[in-house]
Amino acid sequence: MLAKYWKKIGLIIVILACIVNVMVKLINKTSLDEEMISSAQYVYDQNNEEQNNEK
Repeated sequence: MLAKYWKKIGLIIVILACIVNVMVKLINKTSLDEEMISSAQYVYDQNNEEQNNEK
């Protein structure tokens, strides 16, 4: 029976894996505010490091 339906079973497994992958990415997605704050903090830290290295 498995030999007869292996393509369909494989396709269902692939579709489920894709759906789970998308759902995990949506659930764990960082908000835009957090991303902006993180980027601003990184740029600020880099500027401070450059200024400290120049002194």
